[in-house]
Amino acid sequence: MASPKKRKVQGGRVTPKGTQPHNIRQVETVRELDDTPSPAWVTYLLFGLLAVGMLIIFLNYVGLMPGIDDAHNGYTLLGLGFILGGIITATQLR
Repeated sequence: MASPKKRKVQGGRVTPKGTQPHNIRQVETVRELDDTPSPAWVTYLLFGLLAVGMLIIFLNYVGLMPGIDDAHNGYTLLGLGFILGGIITATQLR
C-alpha cells in the first residue's frame, strides 16, 4: 500500500513587511506611579504596630494582661493582628 502524497505548503508573509493591521488602536501611555518616598508617619506606624503586637504577646505570655490569670488566646490573636498590620504597612512603604 502506498503512503499518501505530501502536499507542498507555501510559506511566507500574508501582508507585506512593515505594514500594520487597520483595526489596531494606538496604545495610550500609562501614567507611572509616583516615586516620591512615603511620609514619615508610615515608618512610625510600621514599627509601632510591630512593637505593640510583640508587647501584647509578651505580656500575655508572662501573665500580666488584665483580666486573666493564665495565657489567653484572644490576646495572642490580637498581638498577631497588630503584627500583621505592621507587615501590611511595610508592603506600602516606598
